Amino acid sequence: MAGRNGRTVRDLRRANRAVVLQRLYFDGPLSRFELGPVTGLSSGSVSNVVADLVADGLVEEAGSVDSDGGRPRTLLRVAPGAGHMIGVDVGETRVRIELFDLTLTELARAERPLEQQRYDVEVIVGHIRDGIAEVLAGSAIGPEQLLGVGIGVPGIVERTPEERGAVVHGQTIGWDAVPLEELLRSSSRLPNGVRYFIDNGAKTLGQAEMWFGAGRGARNAIVVLFGSGVGACLVTPEVENGRAVEWGHLTVRVRGRRCRCGALGCLEAYAGAESLLERWREEGGQPPEGADEESALTAMLASAYPVEGGEADPVALAVLEETAEYLGAGLSDLINLFQPERILIGGWAGLQLGARFLPAVRRYAASYALRHPAEKVSIELGRLGPDAVTVGAAILPLADFFARGGRRLEPVPEGPVPAWRTALEERL
Repeated sequence: MAGRNGRTVRDLRRANRAVVLQRLYFDGPLSRFELGPVTGLSSGSVSNVVADLVADGLVEEAGSVDSDGGRPRTLLRVAPGAGHMIGVDVGETRVRIELFDLTLTELARAERPLEQQRYDVEVIVGHIRDGIAEVLAGSAIGPEQLLGVGIGVPGIVERTPEERGAVVHGQTIGWDAVPLEELLRSSSRLPNGVRYFIDNGAKTLGQAEMWFGAGRGARNAIVVLFGSGVGACLVTPEVENGRAVEWGHLTVRVRGRRCRCGALGCLEAYAGAESLLERWREEGGQPPEGADEESALTAMLASAYPVEGGEADPVALAVLEETAEYLGAGLSDLINLFQPERILIGGWAGLQLGARFLPAVRRYAASYALRHPAEKVSIELGRLGPDAVTVGAAILPLADFFARGGRRLEPVPEGPVPAWRTALEERL
């Protein structure tokens, strides 16, 4: 039955379960007494919701603490084994697949390097499919225990009607409306009830840093993914779960270098690792023959900043310093447009270069940005390391699970839903 605001008893129960689960997840272990103030629920509602969650195996006891003059209070926490997620990072040099429990503890991982074929759609789909099978086989987890598979991809992700699912527009990697979800479903060995959650890789990185990393506590933040290319995720109260922005294709130089997207003068044509290495090569630098981008960037850094007593490569040093200026100028546009509290730099290249780059990037960002917003922003490195995109991808099914109050999705029935089942679900 619906109330005046249109919410049913089922909606209210789901919302109460969701708020208790989230508070235990982020702030637990907590006692029933402590859950009241942090959730805004009455003691009776807390007791009913907790009993419901314990009965479902989602919450378990985690010891006790002394109370003021009374008997000890039982602490509660989210049960780690109550659900599992897979996170996938379709990166520039590899596809990384990780299996997590409900508390995002890694249980298994698989990696597939991307070499000559790189972003060939069939190759990517095969890597994801085989990687999922590998991490499940390497654990005691059955596919029916999965809450879902989250996937971070380069490009713009479009939601389409249910039969096609998520479609990826990745201009820089040659993907034109690739029906990735449909392709995965047609070749997957997973049950139909296991959903795919596909989103931009910068957004999944941002989600991970906001939940568990350097973004915790910030209301307005921008998380930058710096790899072969560059991307960003904007998080504000208006877009709480983040919005991917194609920051790498902001024009920083009129009639400049051609970007891999085809346009001229994009930030990515100067600040992405791929273009950075290409510029070093054009200026006479010598990246190691046959090395992948990560190894080549490591070699470039070693040339520019040799160990004590070594002689620095002036070409590598000049290209890196110019890149820091382009990156700082690009960040200044984000500062002027969105006025964030924090900017966090992640991605494999961002983490490699961060120790050397960060002071110069901050300096250039401040010099190009408007003074007032520049004085209020902090620019830091992300804290979650190279696995941040997979962690963020795994958060996608986890967040959906929380939003449903910890209820698992059932496979969609073949025909119309019987009236008796709809009526029963409304009463639950």
